[in-house]
Amino acid sequence: MNNRYFSLDTFRGATVALMILVNNPGNWGHIFPPLKHATWHGCTPTDLVFPFFLFAVGNAMAFVIPRFKKEGDAFFWRKIAKRSALIFIIGILLSWSPFVMYQQDALVLKSWSWITDSGQLSGIRFLGVLQRIALCYFVGSIIAYYASTTWAFILSGSILLIYWLLCILFGNINDPYSLSGFFGTSIDLTLFGKAHIYSGEGVPFDPEGLMSTLPSVVQVMFGYFVGTYIQTKGKTYEMLSNLFLAGVVLIFTGYMWDMIFPINKKIWTSSYTIYTSGLAIITLSIMIYFIEFKGNKAWWTTFFDVFGKNALFIFVLSGFLPRVLALIRINNGISEKTGKTIFTSPLNWFYDHICKNISTDLRVGSLVYALIMIGFYWLIVYILNKKKIYIKV
Repeated sequence: MNNRYFSLDTFRGATVALMILVNNPGNWGHIFPPLKHATWHGCTPTDLVFPFFLFAVGNAMAFVIPRFKKEGDAFFWRKIAKRSALIFIIGILLSWSPFVMYQQDALVLKSWSWITDSGQLSGIRFLGVLQRIALCYFVGSIIAYYASTTWAFILSGSILLIYWLLCILFGNINDPYSLSGFFGTSIDLTLFGKAHIYSGEGVPFDPEGLMSTLPSVVQVMFGYFVGTYIQTKGKTYEMLSNLFLAGVVLIFTGYMWDMIFPINKKIWTSSYTIYTSGLAIITLSIMIYFIEFKGNKAWWTTFFDVFGKNALFIFVLSGFLPRVLALIRINNGISEKTGKTIFTSPLNWFYDHICKNISTDLRVGSLVYALIMIGFYWLIVYILNKKKIYIKV
């Protein structure tokens, strides 16, 4: 058997591409329903992106943990501590970037916290996507390194049950799974403060909060279990059939648990972890069948594979570049209400003057813009791959 399946890289790359797609619409107000997150409970295709990426992190981990064990404890701790810290710091720096901002039409340095033009206290978000990846990788690696597969499985199941219990015991007694009733928000507020918590829901609430990171660790562990199983069983139909069956069982279990512990990405419920892990396993099984068993390495596998080889770099770039370009102000006319000059950024200008005019359905233009962004970032990773440049942490 090959040490690493091409389908695992393709799976990770496809996840990154979808992540860029859903994070870069032309206009957030004009998005097709599948490209939106569920309002609260429920799961859309967009809600699969992050758990699939964590699952892919676990897959990759399964191939390096055996090497860590050969090198010993000191090597293991040095590697995971360095990588986790770097990813976490990059996440904070990405939130902080581009380190300057417009305040009353003047560029000023972005401090740790500031007062906005409207008089509200705002600040650098402490937690986020990359920070969650770092924490999940760190904890997941420790479990995988020190625990046997059986004990790692028992511990993962215990985390999901304990998280459910915490939600019930410390959440709002009337609705512990609601935006206002979730217990983790008060912990995030106490630790980080209102200014440093995401407020996209209209109130301070962090979808990458500290407590909801607990079940996210299990998402990584499911990926690790699958990666380990693939290596153990080899390229056999027994392996493939068992993987597919496991995916079906997890999806069914997630649906059953949903009846009392709703599937919800924003508080990353245990049912959501199991359900999305099941979907990830089935998706990976299908890829393994077509790519590894049938040898179907078509253009689409190559397209996604280059994303997977520079996954972290291109994700960071896709978040950083629009922030930098937003500092460039293009004259976009005079406001009829205020009489002041309206400024726009290069990317907004591109959407407003080109993509937006493609169709009367503004969602089409918004989608075209997102697809062009995927093409742009793909070109970057394609060139890097041709030059055999792989930027890793």
